[in-house]
Amino acid sequence: MTPEDRFPGPEHPHSGPRHQPDLDVLPYGTYYEPEPATGYQGAPYDAETYSGYGGARYLEQHWPVDGQGHGHTVHAQGTGTDHGPVDQSAVLSHQGQSQGDYEGGYETAGYEGGYDAQDHPGYEPTLPDQPSPALQLADRDDPPTIELGPPLPDPAAPTYPYPAPGPGEPPGPVYVVGDVHGYLDELRAELHHQGLIDADGHWSAGRARIWFLGDFTDRGPDGIGVIDLVMQLAAEAAAAGGYCRALMGNHELLFLGAHKYGDEPVQSTAGTASFLAAWRLNGGQQNDLDRLEAHHISWLSRLPAIGLEDGHLLLHSDTTAYLEYGESIPDVNDAVHGVLADGGVDEWWDCFRRFTKRFAFRGDAGPTAVHELLDTYGGSRIVHGHSPIPYLTGAVHADDGQPPHIPGPYVYADDLAVAMDGGVTMEGRLLVARLPI
Repeated sequence: MTPEDRFPGPEHPHSGPRHQPDLDVLPYGTYYEPEPATGYQGAPYDAETYSGYGGARYLEQHWPVDGQGHGHTVHAQGTGTDHGPVDQSAVLSHQGQSQGDYEGGYETAGYEGGYDAQDHPGYEPTLPDQPSPALQLADRDDPPTIELGPPLPDPAAPTYPYPAPGPGEPPGPVYVVGDVHGYLDELRAELHHQGLIDADGHWSAGRARIWFLGDFTDRGPDGIGVIDLVMQLAAEAAAAGGYCRALMGNHELLFLGAHKYGDEPVQSTAGTASFLAAWRLNGGQQNDLDRLEAHHISWLSRLPAIGLEDGHLLLHSDTTAYLEYGESIPDVNDAVHGVLADGGVDEWWDCFRRFTKRFAFRGDAGPTAVHELLDTYGGSRIVHGHSPIPYLTGAVHADDGQPPHIPGPYVYADDLAVAMDGGVTMEGRLLVARLPI
C-alpha cells in the first residue's frame, strides 16, 4: 500500500490540499514539455500538432451502447472498430457531483447492446401472358422520365464538420488521456483545447484515435458524468471513422465491486473489511454510486485491461501483475473479464489488489520490468496512468505550499515508460497527449 492509498482525499475536491506523505524512492526521468498547442480542429493529419496541458486542478472498447438511459441520443453509422461496420444508437446521460487507492470489481448486469435482425420474405412478381394496358402503352409511347434524386437525409442523424473517411485512408493520430477521477469540467476543457471535441462537447477529431487509461471515478465531483462523456464520444468517433476506447483501471474494479458486493466481507491482509469500505476510504462518491445504471455497469465490465496501439503498450497500472493473467493481450483481457463474470468476492478482491500495485518501473530494476512486459505483449514503450507524477518525481515535497508543477507526461525507465497521471486530485493537471512522445 502506497501513501496515496493510505490517505483519502478531502470531503470536497475544492476544500483544500491533501496531506502529502513522504516517498522514499525517486526515479530518474524527464518531462515532455511541448510548445503551446495550436489546436487540432480536424486539420490534416500531416500537419504538426502539439499536446498542451490545461486545468488548474485537475477511454473502452468501441462497441455500441444500446439500452435504457436518459438525455442525449446519438444515431450513428460508420466503421473503425475491430468488429466491422457499426450501426448504433447510444443513449447517454450527463449528470453530476463528487473525492485516495487501496487494495483489491463488479456485476455483469443484464445489458445487451445491438439489434435483432428480421428477414422478410421477398416478393417477385410474375408477368401475365398478355401485357397489361400500361405495358402496351409503354411499348407505344414512353412516358417522360422523372428524376427522383437521392433519398432525403434523416433529420435525426448527426452531422460532422469533416468528410467521411474514404477507403484505404490511413488511421488518424493517437491520443492518450490520463486518470480523470471525476473531474468532468477539466476533461472537457482539455479535450476542447486539443481540438478533440467542440464547444458543445461532441467529437470533432475526425479519424483520430483516443485511449483513456482508466480511473474515471472516485475523488472528483462527477465520475458518472465522465463515463457518460466517454461513452458518447465512443459512438460519435466511430461514426466519423475514428475511435475512442478506454482501459479498465483499478478504480473501475473498486467501483463495480462496491456496487456488487457492498459490505460483504473479503479476505484482506490490509484490514479492509469489504469493497464498500475500501471504496469509501479511497474517495468513493455516493453520488456516483446512486447514479450508476445497468448500461454503465455493462460498459465498464467489458473494458479491456491492456491494449497495444502503434507500438505503445497501454496499461492503467505501472505493475507487472498483468503477467499473472496471461501471456498475450487477449489472454489477459479474457482472464479479467472471466473474473468479473464468474468470480466470487475474493477473486474480485484479488484482481483489484493486483492492479493496485505500482512503481514497478522505478529505480534500477525499472527498465527490466518494462522489458518483461514489452517482450511478452509487444510494443516498444509502455504508456500508463495510475501512479501520480507528483509521487514519481517527488513534486509533493515542495516546501512553498504551491501545487506541484506538472508540465507534461513523465518519461522514465531509460525512456521506456511514459507516466500520464498528472495528479488531478492533488492540484496537478489532467494530461492529454498525442503519441509518440
